[in-house]
Amino acid sequence: MNASPPDLSLGVSADDVPEGTKLLGHVGDDPVLLVRTEGVLHAVGAHCTHYSAPLVDGLVVGQTIRCPWHHAAFDLATGTPSRPPALHALSCWRVEERDGRVRVTGRAAAPSAAVETAVPDGSSNPTSVVILGGGAAGSMAAETLRAEGYDGAVTVVDPEGAAPYDRPNLSKDYLAGTAPETWLPVRDDAFFAEQKITRRLGVEATAIDAAQKTVTLSDGTALPYGALLIATGAAPMPLAVDDPHRRVRYLRSLADAKALIAAADAANTVVIAGASFLGLEVAASLRARGLAVRIVAPDPVPFHRILGPEVGAFIQSLHEQHGVSFHLGTTIAAVHMSHVVLSDGHALPADLVIAAVGATPRVDVARRAGLATQRGIVVDEFLRTSDPDIYAVGDAADWFDGRRGEHLHVEHWVVAQRQGKAAARNILGRREAFDAVPFFWSQHYDVTISYTGAAPRWDTVTVEGSLEAHDCTIRYHERGTVRAIATIGRDAESLAAELDFEQSGTLA
Repeated sequence: MNASPPDLSLGVSADDVPEGTKLLGHVGDDPVLLVRTEGVLHAVGAHCTHYSAPLVDGLVVGQTIRCPWHHAAFDLATGTPSRPPALHALSCWRVEERDGRVRVTGRAAAPSAAVETAVPDGSSNPTSVVILGGGAAGSMAAETLRAEGYDGAVTVVDPEGAAPYDRPNLSKDYLAGTAPETWLPVRDDAFFAEQKITRRLGVEATAIDAAQKTVTLSDGTALPYGALLIATGAAPMPLAVDDPHRRVRYLRSLADAKALIAAADAANTVVIAGASFLGLEVAASLRARGLAVRIVAPDPVPFHRILGPEVGAFIQSLHEQHGVSFHLGTTIAAVHMSHVVLSDGHALPADLVIAAVGATPRVDVARRAGLATQRGIVVDEFLRTSDPDIYAVGDAADWFDGRRGEHLHVEHWVVAQRQGKAAARNILGRREAFDAVPFFWSQHYDVTISYTGAAPRWDTVTVEGSLEAHDCTIRYHERGTVRAIATIGRDAESLAAELDFEQSGTLA
């Protein structure tokens, strides 16, 4: 039987906290993590402020600790999050080492926000910053500008009109009914008011005049800018079917999720077009609500191009064990009031039809402005577009990965947040290449897949461990180089791989 966590206010032997140790204890009712790294002792709150992951299972890197679930990082000295998805600080505690014992003596005062003076890149800070998009990337950029000490005008143009929220949860616990809506917001209106960040809600950019440095909005307003950040995200790809009654639904926004929940409450059967991560997460959530779920997709197995056929077959089997049926190698050809007709001629009953067939980057306004685009808006390693005063991030951007020497297009929530933070710093002249390793997670019932790295192309997939036992590591090789790994039940290995990718571009 494991010993109960020690009371750190009473102290522990210094021998119990050697270099590199993470010791879980408590002070009163508060779980506290004691860490010794690079000869320095720290005591911080024991759970990540994002989803409450146990940091004792995390990875210490220098004077930071990384969350095992979603790879947020915290400064051990101040508790402040040094990278998303966590936005709130850990509690910090005072530590005393004397006469061979280590004792936590009480809470430390919350640190004042560290403000750096921007280093100009041949010019002064921009007179104003306009951000197109208020999602993960845009909202993170806005708050980073303030955290870095920028005191000019910051305006966020957000057509959705909602406070920033945890978008990945829409297809997971929120849609399943196990997470209340109060869990979703990541910042509230008061935060933006306190930070003096102006939000233009319910409107979008219709034109960018790069020569005059203005953005025209859908309400006719023209906003001048010193620097412009495009964080417009992506739109669901429409399902190209005969749908005279407009029954096909999509899931991208909180409003979409609310509408889906209302429709699901009145439905018994659902047909989902697309065996994507989104489609199968929605399937799992609607199974939790008791709906009969059918997946229709042209693929031979789910994720065969992304995760490989063996992993795809495992995920399909997992969903089948939970009652989901698959109709693969076919597509939806027509949508009627009570059913859908497939391209192979079969008909499936459908009270609810959902499309999850991919997303299209929102780049029209950038393209009309003459900015270079491919799939997304082309940016360099500093997230700068072909116009030096315009930056682009998140789902709308194709960013240059210096380790690989090529542009990548990655539509992941955590990547968008981290790019928003990096772009804000570069707008202020930091000239810091964006080099974060892509990471995302996908939840299917009691199985979470963590994916680290980027392997848009691979020629070999190796599986170590057991998919069926939910304990494995999957490596994606391109010409002998490991470009990405996926793990199930191996959070420590996912964190270690991330560090290897950061340091060398591949696994050690």
